[in-house]
Amino acid sequence: QVQLVESGGGLVQAGGSLRLSCAASGRTFSSYAMGWFRQALGKEREFVAAISWRGGRSWYTDSVKGRFTISRDNVKNTVYLQMNSLKPEDTAVYYCAGKISIASIYAADEYDYWGQGTQVTVSS
Repeated sequence: QVQLVESGGGLVQAGGSLRLSCAASGRTFSSYAMGWFRQALGKEREFVAAISWRGGRSWYTDSVKGRFTISRDNVKNTVYLQMNSLKPEDTAVYYCAGKISIASIYAADEYDYWGQGTQVTVSS
């Protein structure tokens, strides 16, 4: 069992930066691939980024490539999402999630564990 708690969301102006953190409980954190998803008001949850167990591989949706960076610290049981050059369209609730396999890494319904989400609001 893994419990995930996100933090770091907030209100930022367009062009600004935020760093989201997701703290995981449990000794098996390093066995999980971790992902970040977001859900804007009235829209479906969408994939943002993911990282493999040891951090050697990462994946991003096209709209955040070059602006967002996912990383993890398996000693601290934490995964991060550094978000730079934020745009109003990045406004959403951001969720971290974990799964054992890197197969179907983009698919939300393939993830086993989810955090409660943290709100990110980017003003224009």
